[in-house]
Amino acid sequence: MSTNSPLAKTLRFVGIILMGLTGGFTLLGGIGTTCVALAPTRYESMKTLAPFQWLYILFVLTGIALGVLGIRATIMIIKGADKSYRYALFVLVSGTVMGFIHMVASRALRGKSMPVDAVVYTTILTLVIFLFFRIPSIWQIMDFTKGDAAKSNRSAGGVAAILLGLFALTIQHTMGATHTWNGINYADAFNVMMTLVGMVCLLSGAALLSGIFDFKPAPESDSPAAAEPR
Repeated sequence: MSTNSPLAKTLRFVGIILMGLTGGFTLLGGIGTTCVALAPTRYESMKTLAPFQWLYILFVLTGIALGVLGIRATIMIIKGADKSYRYALFVLVSGTVMGFIHMVASRALRGKSMPVDAVVYTTILTLVIFLFFRIPSIWQIMDFTKGDAAKSNRSAGGVAAILLGLFALTIQHTMGATHTWNGINYADAFNVMMTLVGMVCLLSGAALLSGIFDFKPAPESDSPAAAEPR
């Protein structure tokens, strides 16, 4: 089957959107943990975390770093960069491990771990999909690095950026249920930054869809190694 077939395009489309959203959710999750990490005693339900403030600062730094790496992995995939698949897989595995540790720590210290759970479950879903892609018969038709995949890669990246932008602009509503304590919605924070992030994502997504950002795919190698998953 051709790498330009409807199935191949659909698989690449789904993979890029999931990777982009996973990177974005991880980044926003890391930023969102800042309030608890820097001032846990401000919130009644978070006071038990005060002795472990250092741990939550680590979660913030790790979440932001993995989010940035996830977005970089998405860009690499869109561009068809060499070893982009392996890079994405590394980010997803690292995100799953750190997310699981975060979930276990939060449940042990405060009895619940939302909204970290949502980020972890998204990361695991994306990891499972990417491992599915590595099945030789599947990889043969949807390899992100194939030259004729560039256009569909770019379109998927545009959609992922727009979806992430909409999420950033509406985060105080979409995440309000898991961030409301004593009638106060703590997701309604960093409004200026979230607005800027959302607008940048929307404009970037529109630029990708319109072809303004015309990423050129990496040249294919004639060596046998070029057929291996990257």
